[in-house]
Amino acid sequence: MIETGDRGRTWLLTGASGSYALHLTDRDQLLHLHWGPRISLAAAEALAAAPEPPFRGFESQLDGREEYPVEGGPRFVRPALSVRTPEVRGTEWVFAGAAVDGDELRIAFSDSVQWLALTLHYRMRDDSDVIERWATVTHTGPDDPPLELLRADAAAWALPARDSWRLSQLHGRWAAETQLVRSELTYGEKVLSSRRGHTGHQFLPWVALDADGAATEEDGEVYGCALGWSGSWRIAVQQLPDGLVQITGGAGYDDSGLLRLAQGETYTTPVFAGLWSAEGFGGASRAWHAWQLAHVVPDAESLRPVLYNSWEATGFDIAEDQQRALAERAAAMGVELFVVDDAWFGQRTSDRAGLGDWTPNPERFPGGLKPLADEVHGLGMQFGIWVEPEMVNADSDLYRAHPDWVQHFPGRTRTEFRHQLVLNLARTDVQNHLWEQLDTLLSSAPIDYVKWDFNRCFTDAGWPGEDYPQKLWIAHVDALYALIDRLRAAHPGVAFESCSGGGGRIDLGILARTDQVWTSDNTDPLDRLAIQEGFGQIHPARVMAAWVTDSPNVQLNSRTSSLRFRFVSAMAGVLGVGGDLTEWSDEELAEARSWVDLYKEIRPAVQHGALYRLRAPRGGLSAVQYVHGDEAVVLMWLEAQRYGERPPALRLRGLDPAATYTDLDTGAVHHGAVLLHQGLHTGLRGDLDAKVLRLRRGGRP
Repeated sequence: MIETGDRGRTWLLTGASGSYALHLTDRDQLLHLHWGPRISLAAAEALAAAPEPPFRGFESQLDGREEYPVEGGPRFVRPALSVRTPEVRGTEWVFAGAAVDGDELRIAFSDSVQWLALTLHYRMRDDSDVIERWATVTHTGPDDPPLELLRADAAAWALPARDSWRLSQLHGRWAAETQLVRSELTYGEKVLSSRRGHTGHQFLPWVALDADGAATEEDGEVYGCALGWSGSWRIAVQQLPDGLVQITGGAGYDDSGLLRLAQGETYTTPVFAGLWSAEGFGGASRAWHAWQLAHVVPDAESLRPVLYNSWEATGFDIAEDQQRALAERAAAMGVELFVVDDAWFGQRTSDRAGLGDWTPNPERFPGGLKPLADEVHGLGMQFGIWVEPEMVNADSDLYRAHPDWVQHFPGRTRTEFRHQLVLNLARTDVQNHLWEQLDTLLSSAPIDYVKWDFNRCFTDAGWPGEDYPQKLWIAHVDALYALIDRLRAAHPGVAFESCSGGGGRIDLGILARTDQVWTSDNTDPLDRLAIQEGFGQIHPARVMAAWVTDSPNVQLNSRTSSLRFRFVSAMAGVLGVGGDLTEWSDEELAEARSWVDLYKEIRPAVQHGALYRLRAPRGGLSAVQYVHGDEAVVLMWLEAQRYGERPPALRLRGLDPAATYTDLDTGAVHHGAVLLHQGLHTGLRGDLDAKVLRLRRGGRP
């Protein structure tokens, strides 16, 4: 709901339980008033009428209070907008009007010197406390000179005055993504970013802050911000000299230049979403999850199928008969989606060749993919494939025909990582070629699923012959989005997974057009518990792919773990299997079938339920709980038992204290109040033990 007051210069957005208010002064300064629990329009107008705070001559009375600080004028904070023409740099705006369209508020400004029109967009839906913010910048002047956008952030967020703040962030690297860390926010700037051309393994574009470090998992105020952009990005958290905190974020990692706009051209920023929660970190996570499932993730109401992927079984040594044998075993296990990974195409016998040639290898698949896809469908499963369309090997037909299509600088060495180069997707001819290749591929066989990988960061991001080559950083991502959107429209039955060497491209932007993401190449079930804990701070289990692979885990650490531990770890998200099933014993295959059957029973709760993190994975007992209607599912793990002591009782959350709950496996009846207050003992013991608890609400005591 959006309300307008104070002669059309104060706006109040209200969601499920919170409010956001802003005010335009008589000097056309757009000031932040309130972000937090619900307030009335009268209260917002009272905040707008309050006297301005005192300030000293070496400070600015706008810093930390503006909705969208620009470069220029009486400001010293990091600007959200920086523009220039050959004669002028910076912005001095005047108010041009405001409009409300359903749940969207638009506030427009103009700068007659820069020939610039700026519109700030706000959306807060009735079923959520997430505020979606973005901006549009338009060049309104003569065609020459163009308007250069050095920086155009999606939004700036102002937090209320508090004594101190604690910052939560997700850092990592390949095979160790989304590691949660919390630390005191100190004066100055904390900058999280990616300058790699994709979201990156190193940071997820999300931050959360809680006042005085007082929030717990289920109590206390938490403010969070998440950026929806799948290229290079930056989020800056700044604590100003007076203690106020400002958060800015948007596309691009620095201020060297995003785009040049000709007359009439518009740049639309990605969405930078914000959330206030009074229910601690857990409440904030559940609010983020519910918003994404309702308004971001496509087809989110459907359940994701149990997947088998052949990569760890075969690597590059792939053949149709071998895939058929794996498919038969996967189907017998209850798998619903069979995915052929790398090496089905071109001359792809190693990672040195074939990328870019998206036609089936005639020796490995003489009849193309259709015969295998038909057989997989005949086994009762869907069929999927792996692609990496944005990349090319130098040893490929595509590169030999079009060496100019890759990102490069004239006269410079073309850097290769993983023997790959990056196609310049900003080029129209590259876009057209990929569309033709992928559309033909998806039309050639009954393909239900595409795992879209991106295994190579930008390094030589040059574009010879282009007047403004740095625009490829933005244009590449825009073209990626447009290509996926076009493929989805042309092939509506095909689901897409985002992968980038594991979790290198996970953000709200890619989630708006894919069905799930590959969380990490690390499939060790113990390591995955910490990775999944961080992932769940912002994103729901419905999009978090997790695999059961072989033991020992030869890829990373040679750790040995039971099928029980591996399955219960992977059942915390979208269950997949990735081991070499031809090497599994009959007993292992039968046990795996029982776990797959169990997952299908708990899947509605896991993928669509409310997540409660009961105990973090810190060396002993850890657990997560999902509540969906009358069902509650608890997944629990014991890393190690110390000194023969029984692990602590596990206190549940999200239950009705006045109800009773029946254990669906033992028939035992528990009182909700007891489960919440005293908990229950898990029965776990030893090292790497795990268990699934299924409860159903059943009557009142």
